[in-house]
Amino acid sequence: MKQTLVIGSAVVDVIVNIPHLPVTGEDVHISRQTRSLGGCAFLVSDILRHFGAPYSLCTAVGTGIYGDFVGKKLEERGVPIYVRRPEENGCCYCVVETEKGGERSFIVDHGIEYTFYEEYLEKIDTERIDSVYVCGLEIEEYTGENILAYLRKHPEYTIYFAPGARIMQIQPERMEAMLSLGPVLHLNEGESLIFTGEKTVEAAARAIFAKTRNAVIVTLGEKGSYCYDGADHYAAPVPAVVKDTIGAGDSHMGSVISARRFGLSFADAIRAANHISSAVVSRESGMLEKEDFAKALASMPEELKKRFQ
Repeated sequence: MKQTLVIGSAVVDVIVNIPHLPVTGEDVHISRQTRSLGGCAFLVSDILRHFGAPYSLCTAVGTGIYGDFVGKKLEERGVPIYVRRPEENGCCYCVVETEKGGERSFIVDHGIEYTFYEEYLEKIDTERIDSVYVCGLEIEEYTGENILAYLRKHPEYTIYFAPGARIMQIQPERMEAMLSLGPVLHLNEGESLIFTGEKTVEAAARAIFAKTRNAVIVTLGEKGSYCYDGADHYAAPVPAVVKDTIGAGDSHMGSVISARRFGLSFADAIRAANHISSAVVSRESGMLEKEDFAKALASMPEELKKRFQ
């Protein structure tokens, strides 16, 4: 059976809960601090694993306390370590503001986990791959051109691309190169508007679609989600008591990829994805455990739920 190749990082999320981000000179006390396995690519792949959708995670694990943590957690979850490098692994400080409904900000120390060299990609069994997920952070890195070169060699792949919050920091020529490959683009409302300069998500999605000729998915937070694939599709939000928003977009993307593999339309895929991302924001960290995922799947309308069986 063909697989989705997930290219990107697995990192340690150091989750710090504070009332609000401090201003210069302010003293803010932490109410809670935890560590969790994170990284956009890992969180996307973990949702694929929950759905039983075939995938391979292409990531590098480094050394140091963070590398050891990532290696141990991947092994506990039964995820093969693709490559181990002698350089330091980085981490992500996830600052969660309790006074702002669990909204998160990231302070990231990039290590070896964000870099991808040709020898990594040459090890991939391309005969088993029919789709690939890529995050904007890896395209922005100095080795990002290696990923683009690999994708150019495989026009048969369906590409899922999440540019992320640093969408405007991705080098314009690399962004144009990625869009020319016709990816399914996944981004949030703010990212869509700032990237296109449009006033509405509908206009933004159409502007991107004109370049990619493929579906554009925009998450809308408490307003649900939207997709344009030549027609407009809206998916209602799934109510949640938000603990934090870490991994909300990644879980939504992983759910869309899984749903498409199960044959769902984009309209139904974003409906299903809203249930999974709602479950993610209802708990701390960006990961779902088996019981959490089962509850989220059970919450879906029957006609959606049976499609995954």
